[in-house]
Amino acid sequence: MAEEKKRKTSPGEFVRQVRSETSKVVWPTREETVRTAIFVFIMMLILSLFFLGIDSIFSALVRWLLTLA
Repeated sequence: MAEEKKRKTSPGEFVRQVRSETSKVVWPTREETVRTAIFVFIMMLILSLFFLGIDSIFSALVRWLLTLA
């Protein structure tokens, strides 16, 4: 297979490409950021309560099994 030679990019061209790509980024608004942070906090709270319940159930089950031995 013949591989195509990749052209080396000069540091100046690299910086221009980075600036060009950075200008395409759409940054979230403050409202979107706050809404997302609140959503993450609520999901963290729900999941932590879920895993606390699962852990408590398994802990009680293991304690019960150990009393049988």
